[in-house]
Formats: sequence, C-alpha cells, structure tokens
Amino acid sequence: MKCAFVVDGKRTVTFNVGKYDRSLPLVIDPLVYSTYLGGSSSDLGNGIAVDGSNNAYITGSTQSTNFPTTTGVYQSSNGERSDAFVTKLNSSGSTLAYSTYLGGSSDEIGRGIAVDGSNSAYITGYTRSTNFPTTTGVYQSSLGGGTIDAFVTKLNSSGSTLAYSTYLGGSSDESGGGIAVDGSNNAYITGKTESTNFPTFGAYQISNAGSSDAFVTKFSSGGNALTFSTYIGGNSDEYGIGIAVDGSGNAYITGGTASTNFPTLSAYQSSNAGGTNDAFVTKLNSNGSTLAYSTYIGGSNYDAGRGIAVDGSGNAYITGTTGSMNFPTFGAYQSSNAGGTNDAFVTKLNSNGSTLAYSTYIGGSNNENGIGIAVDGSNNAYITGFTQSTNFPTLSAYQSKFGGINDAFVTNLNNSGSALTYSTYLGGGSTDYGHAIAVDGSGNAYVTGSTISTNFPTLAPISLHLLASMMMLSSRRWAAIVV
Repeated sequence: MKCAFVVDGKRTVTFNVGKYDRSLPLVIDPLVYSTYLGGSSSDLGNGIAVDGSNNAYITGSTQSTNFPTTTGVYQSSNGERSDAFVTKLNSSGSTLAYSTYLGGSSDEIGRGIAVDGSNSAYITGYTRSTNFPTTTGVYQSSLGGGTIDAFVTKLNSSGSTLAYSTYLGGSSDESGGGIAVDGSNNAYITGKTESTNFPTFGAYQISNAGSSDAFVTKFSSGGNALTFSTYIGGNSDEYGIGIAVDGSGNAYITGGTASTNFPTLSAYQSSNAGGTNDAFVTKLNSNGSTLAYSTYIGGSNYDAGRGIAVDGSGNAYITGTTGSMNFPTFGAYQSSNAGGTNDAFVTKLNSNGSTLAYSTYIGGSNNENGIGIAVDGSNNAYITGFTQSTNFPTLSAYQSKFGGINDAFVTNLNNSGSALTYSTYLGGGSTDYGHAIAVDGSGNAYVTGSTISTNFPTLAPISLHLLASMMMLSSRRWAAIVV
C-alpha cells in the first residue's frame, strides 16, 4: 500500500493513503521491527550490516550459554566466558536466518561486520584465545604473542562454514575496530596495535611511531595474504575505529590521536588543536602505500572519531564525540555545544579532504556520543549513539521523550547538514546505547546496540531475552499531526 505525508496548511501534517482493505485496522508506524537478542547473561550488539535483500547481520559479544543459535551453524555453543556472535535476521526481523557463536576458550568480542554481494559476512574484533577458530592456509594461524590479537573471519552465506578465519597481530596487543569489504571481496580492517612487529606489507608506514598506533590492513579475497598492511600514527597514542571503502578501493579511516605529529597531507586541519585527543580522518590509496589525504579534526578539548561512511563521490562522513567548545563547524544544523560535557558531532569532508562540506554538533544540555554513521544514495547521513539529555533535538520522532538513564538516538541529517530530516530517542526506562547503524536502498535505518531496559520498545520481536537489541526504523517518522 502506498502512503505519503501531506503538509496541510502551516501547522498540520496528514497522510495520503492508497487503497487498502478498510475492514482491517490501518496502522502507520515508523518502527518496522524491534527485538531483543540475547540469553541469560550479558550480550552486546556492536556492528551491523544489511544485504541487498534487506537481511540484517549483527555482531557483538555474549556471555550467555543460551544465546539463541540455529541448527547447522558453525558453532552452536559458547567456547567459555565471552564469545563473539554473528546473527543474520530475515528482512522482516521475525526469524533468525542463522545465529552462531564465534570464539575459543577465552574472551572474544566482535566489533565490526560487513557483507559482500554473495551474502558472506566479514567480522573483526579481538580474541584472547589461543584456540580461536582458524582455517587451513590462513595468513596467521596462531596468537601473535600478546594478550589479545585482532581477528578477521569470513562466514559463508548460511553461517555454517568459515570461508576463512585468521588472527592478526604481533608480539603485543591488537584489537580490530572496524571492517569493510570491496566489490572484489577484499576485506579492509582498522584497529589498534601496540606491537613493534605488527605485520606490514606494501605499507605507507612500516613501524610503530608511539606506544600504540592505528593500523589498516587489506586482505586478499581468500584471507591467505596481505594486499597491504600499515601503521598510521605519530609519537603518542592512536586507535582506528571506523573504516569505509569506495568503489576504487581507497580506504577511509577515523579514530583518535593524541600525537602532535600525526601524519597529515592535504589536510583541512594540519595540527592537533590542543586537546588531549583529536579525531582524525585518513584516506589511503588502493595499494596502501600513499596517503590521498590525512587530517586532524578537533578543538581544544577531547575529540574522537567513532564511525565513518563514504558516498559515491568520495565524500567522507564522520561521527564521534567532542568535548570542545570550538569544534570546527560549517553550514551546521547546530553550531555550538548545547551545554553538556560532550556532544556528538557529524562532519562531512569533501573528496580531497581539504574542505568541510558541513560540520555540526548534535546534542542537548547533557552528554552525547555519536558512534555509528551511514549514508544513503541521496547523501543523507544517518547517525546513532547515545544521549543523556532530556532535550536532545528530535523531529518527526518515533520516540520524542527521554526514556531513562541513557537513551540511544537515531538522527537523519539532510544532505547539506543544515537540517534534521528526523531525529528520535530510542530506549526504555534504564540504559540504552546505539552502537552501529546501516541503511538499505529504500532509506530504512538498521540499528544495533545494547539495553538493560525491560521496556525497550519492541515490535514483532523474535525473542524476549534481555540485553542485546537490534531494531529497524523506516525511512520516515511522522509522529504527530500538529507541528
């Protein structure tokens, strides 16, 4: 059934509804589905992706021995303590297409997930296990020597088999923060390394420049070889959290740096603005040996990038958190901090990294953090994170009132960054976080995170277990008729 909104006069929004069976109730609801996902212990959703058929793929961590799994999956039981998990939900959110643990005898956390054109899922995170599941002929079959290593795992489309699975690390500690996949099924990973012998190949930067550096690694489609692998960092601490890849195989990375000599090129901001930490955005060329651009983004206090997306023209969209009163803004929906210690930010960099297309705070009178970001075909940005503000900016909201201690939020900015298309709280009476967001071809937003609210909003849920939640919101949220 077709349905569209109509602006009727200056203060009223109504709906123009197509033909439907008038003997049945008519429900116009922006929430397509929303569900808990978890067992009897603690579960967290950290990463989400969506395929061409609108199936959602979620990764995170679970301590539950009864986390919901499906028949025939790769790993049906918890290895011990905390395991990563990978869950695929069908397009209506009503059924598990598959759900599997992924881990060894110690702790694992899944941080990021991507999906290719064949519906294989790629996962990164970190493992403490010496028996983390790996495959024959993989690039690195054992823990590198530190307490934790990053891992990269590719699951087949049914979740029953590892296409490949590998450790990634040196003699100290590593963790994978984000993952992306290109059209040739090469996986790109970013994260953090403390090792002086982190594996490098064809690298822009061959050695660790500080106590910890970000890293960017590209694996061949079979997972058995590095296409490139490089440190990125200066004389202090860096970490990579978000990564995206464009159609030409260029990688875009964001995270945080405390270094005053972080490598920059063609930068919008060529120096640390004076705080303890700045966000950074780095674009690596397709062979990993050269910076296309690299820039700080920050003010005089703490700033960090958490999520990144790229559009078809090579513009990068970044979200994160800022404690700076002078965070750089341009063409902003919100040009100043609204009163909390931290606000979320959303920044769009042009394709050469030297100019802000727009940059804006998003927040209320308390604290916010932007964590995940996605962009649609019309260059609208979708952001999730969490807020403690009772006056977080909302518009056409599914949930216009603050629910508890922390609420997740979902905000859609128009393509100029100057206005909200919609913005909503998402939460119950306790603590809720949005950790990752994806968008499908119709502009529907898919969000995963965590909740300890017993009244978290659900619709057509697959289970009523507690703690890890995943929800899908339609591309439009029209909550009120009188505006």
